[in-house]
Amino acid sequence: MIEADKRKAIFLLHQEGMSAREIARRFHVSRHTVKNILVQGGQMPQVIHPPKQPIDPELLQKLYDDCQGWVQRVHEKLAEEHKIQIPYSTLTAMLRRLNISQKQEERCVQVPDEPGAEMQHDTTVYRLKLGEESVRVVATILYLRFSKRRYLKFYRSFNRFKMKCFLHEALTYWGYAAPVCIIDNTNLARLHGTGANAVIVPEMEAFAKQYGFRFVCHEKGHPDRKAGEERSFWTTETNFLPGRTFRDFEDLNRQGLEWSTVRLEHRPQGKAKLIPTKAFEHERSYLIPLPPHLPAPYQVHDRGTDQYGYAPFEGNYYWVPGTTREDVKILQYSDRIKIYLARECVAEYPLPAHGVTNQRFSPEGQPPPPYQPKHRKHPTQEEEKRLRALAPEINAYLDFALAGKGLQRHAFLRRLLALSQKMTAELFLKTIQRAHKFRIASLEIIERIALLYLREGATELPLAEVDEAFQERAAYQEGALTDLPDLSHYQAPAEQQPPDQAPPQQQPPDQNPT
Repeated sequence: MIEADKRKAIFLLHQEGMSAREIARRFHVSRHTVKNILVQGGQMPQVIHPPKQPIDPELLQKLYDDCQGWVQRVHEKLAEEHKIQIPYSTLTAMLRRLNISQKQEERCVQVPDEPGAEMQHDTTVYRLKLGEESVRVVATILYLRFSKRRYLKFYRSFNRFKMKCFLHEALTYWGYAAPVCIIDNTNLARLHGTGANAVIVPEMEAFAKQYGFRFVCHEKGHPDRKAGEERSFWTTETNFLPGRTFRDFEDLNRQGLEWSTVRLEHRPQGKAKLIPTKAFEHERSYLIPLPPHLPAPYQVHDRGTDQYGYAPFEGNYYWVPGTTREDVKILQYSDRIKIYLARECVAEYPLPAHGVTNQRFSPEGQPPPPYQPKHRKHPTQEEEKRLRALAPEINAYLDFALAGKGLQRHAFLRRLLALSQKMTAELFLKTIQRAHKFRIASLEIIERIALLYLREGATELPLAEVDEAFQERAAYQEGALTDLPDLSHYQAPAEQQPPDQAPPQQQPPDQNPT
């Protein structure tokens, strides 16, 4: 649409004798537009709108409900049954304006910010770089709404037991708890229902009762009910994670604890510039003090011990003194385990770092057990490393042999390393080269190849004698009816290769260094 001032200028320039082409060039419009403006006398065109036909909002609501929300069908019924002609875009705009097709989002209930009223808990998932590895972690935060204190910790995975361990750790660190803990509709604490109709899992309800609080789920689709918790995750993403490096999972949690409980508690928060430590001194009298010596949450696992007294747990083996083939109970805490035999704690171990498996542990201050666990796995990384370091040809052979299916990897590597120690390096290398040439992964055949080299005493073994009448055998005639095998992986003997494919002869080294 051309503005009124520009239209008037175009008309006046035309009256002064300027051509339409020159006017179009100066105002960057088409000559067709200039001609239309001259015809209209430089005035704005009068747009005549058809008279608006009033439509009863109740009729639109009824048609919208009858058509199950399909606006195209509402448009047809208005034209066919009620003789109301209206553009489709006008109808959709009218339905939106009347909040019929698009319900206006209701705000969640507003709760006054009172000291000691509530705390909030939630989790979120991040992908972080720990050392050189990119891993998925679950961040969980407990947030005191009034004093804005936070407690942050990261987990590899998060379940109901870890949720109880985290709440116990955070609340015992503060020494106080709020009477209400606002959560989303997570299945870790909610049995069924949502929002005000949510029913809490009896296990979690009993756990919260020990600390003097109760879980409350906010309404579905209203995470702003715990806006302080959501803001805490935003602060974590924009202030804690950027610019920091973490060696491992323990270093991540150490830095996260220091950041959330030391740095943030002395930093002004929000528009009121509230200091969490000072606000907590005022809020403390409104909170619920935790009872002394509150027991930490744990899980019970039934285990049996082998003949050497080892009990397996999460991929590791723990020695139980004075036991052989007896059933024990392992109590798993957040950072340690306790082993009970006949209601008596006989051993206690700290949990190893994440990723530590296939290790054996014994109590400190006692002599280590003389035997290994019965079912402990024996990896062969060291054996494979030593074999690959012998020669590049052996490294290439291991790539071929270990890629095959049905191979007992650990037994194969141990026996092959033992075989390399029973012969000279030259004999072992020639044996492996021949096995690789004919794609042999059987240790028995490899031993026979080495034995043939010893008997012949030659650099190359002779080819096997072949009976030329083999094509007349019944087994050969029967096998000839099947598909031919793929022999492309194997090399043809030297005397059967065509002259143009014969391997190049190696020239003897020059004896004269000059």
